[in-house]
Amino acid sequence: MKNYITIQENFWAGEFGTDYIERNQGDQLLASNLAFFSTALRQVIRPDSCIEFGANIGMNLKALKLLYPLQEQHAVEINMQAASLLKEALPNAEVLNQSILEFEPSRTWDLALIKGVLIHINPDMLPVVYDNLVASTGRYLLIAEYYNPSPVAITYRGHSDRLFKRDFAGDILDRHPIMKLIDYGFAYRRDPNFPQDDINWFLLEKQKF
Repeated sequence: MKNYITIQENFWAGEFGTDYIERNQGDQLLASNLAFFSTALRQVIRPDSCIEFGANIGMNLKALKLLYPLQEQHAVEINMQAASLLKEALPNAEVLNQSILEFEPSRTWDLALIKGVLIHINPDMLPVVYDNLVASTGRYLLIAEYYNPSPVAITYRGHSDRLFKRDFAGDILDRHPIMKLIDYGFAYRRDPNFPQDDINWFLLEKQKF
């Protein structure tokens, strides 16, 4: 396995990232994701193209494909096994098996998506990820992560320095004034029909001057 710059990248590229696959799949998750995106993208004019950062095996992209059957889809995924399964599940998607920190966009997409991934990025490297997200955004950027008004590190499944909460959307709005907040909300793990993982979501739109 390739040796990455940060311990967090190596963590997700390795055995832990592979084990994550088994915990995050199935029809219930697909249904929950479909309901989630139906709400989070209610302000969006149909996005004909999408790129997801940290796509795992494609559970988010599968839901988006149900909402937008003709959508052109791209994905960046660091774990080799997850990327391979994603290619099988969505053969028409372009899948890049690499770190988000290495990704350099050569174009933009109508929708850029990151969901449950920024919380696992080394905080020192977040500006790189923020810049990549905005550079990839043609119009909309959807961020769905654990929220905290100030940065805090949380023990994650017995591991330290693997989960970080903060105001990711606020960071991006401050760093990139071209982005404007147009919607936001919360998804609850105890929702009786379509549970998510207690995530706050923020829909940003790139302004054209």
